[in-house]
Amino acid sequence: MTKVRDMLATYPADLGQVDRDRLTRCVEECIACAQACTACADACLSEGMVGELAKCIRTDMDCADVCNTTASVLSRHTGYDAHVTRAVLMACATACKACADECSAHADTHEHCRLCAEACRSCEQACYDLIQTLG
Repeated sequence: MTKVRDMLATYPADLGQVDRDRLTRCVEECIACAQACTACADACLSEGMVGELAKCIRTDMDCADVCNTTASVLSRHTGYDAHVTRAVLMACATACKACADECSAHADTHEHCRLCAEACRSCEQACYDLIQTLG
């Protein structure tokens, strides 16, 4: 079991119709994506062509912030509001797509961008998968 799954198992109230497996995966993907985006932005800052990577750095940082926020919102269940959760998940999927597209443009030159794009695409899909199960 993962820590996310362990914490969900300790929640004293019923989570309702939320798919625990998809919820767990989405929180884990958001955390992993935020870390990848933060590391990619930092790696871009170390590249000799940092000026050409300004948009990538900005997109990485925005995506990391949105992913961290999404993981936090998904980790709270008391007073759950499906409309807020759906909106946060859509914002996260949008940020992940933008970041994946930007990093993909640099993936042939920078391995950190390739890995970041992969993390973003995986997180984007996890967000859409969870949205499909929300009531």
